Amino acid sequence: MGGSHKRSAAYGPVHGLLPADTTEDVRTRGAGVSRQIAVLPVGSFEQHGPFLPLATDTLVACAIAREIADAYPVHLLPPVTISCSHEHAAWPGTVSLSSTTLHAVVRDIADSLRRSDVDTLVLVNGHGGNYVLGNAVQESSARGERMALFPAPEDWETACERAGVATSLLTDMHAGEIETSILLHTHPELLRPGYETSDHIADDRRHLLTLGMSAYTDSGVIGRPSLGSPEKGKDLLASLTDSFGTYFSLLTSDT
Repeated sequence: MGGSHKRSAAYGPVHGLLPADTTEDVRTRGAGVSRQIAVLPVGSFEQHGPFLPLATDTLVACAIAREIADAYPVHLLPPVTISCSHEHAAWPGTVSLSSTTLHAVVRDIADSLRRSDVDTLVLVNGHGGNYVLGNAVQESSARGERMALFPAPEDWETACERAGVATSLLTDMHAGEIETSILLHTHPELLRPGYETSDHIADDRRHLLTLGMSAYTDSGVIGRPSLGSPEKGKDLLASLTDSFGTYFSLLTSDT
């Protein structure tokens, strides 16, 4: 390949995203808990402006799920890396599944886990456009199956307050302060230059589902990535890990 087409080693594949557990690790970890819980990171493969990788949502979901697995006796699953990113289709590199397919994938994973005596599934969602995950949890709960969606907006609000994030959740919609901070903490080598000067605000996005992201941003950014810092990223993850404690208690209770 010519030099202009070579992929920079600095921005190569991310190692360590897949769990390295053996089946004995899973058996040992689950021996002392009343209920077996699996944690499934769900990301996306979509544009995140000129400075964050297409896999940003997957990296964020994996970072949250990894912290949870370090703090609680849960079974960490490999991520779903492509999801519902149709609003980002105007940008090269974005790939999407239909909501029907994503719903079916989650349902199949939950069914498979139950066959191996893991009866509870937590979806750690890294992409706001995955609306169907909420429906999957609703339907599973109505069938008497244990499933949860994490983090909730309230968990993010608590985390932002704890981390000193200045941007509201409304403004920090995509490739902003939160995502930039988490990647600065977990994968700083993956950020390209430019996040310091890429702020773009578009709080009124009432026609987003009809028009897509390109109606509201030329760069693909909606938020203030210039405010991102690794310290904020660390504190965001720590707060979310603490917030998961309530979910763990709820999911392992007998009620």
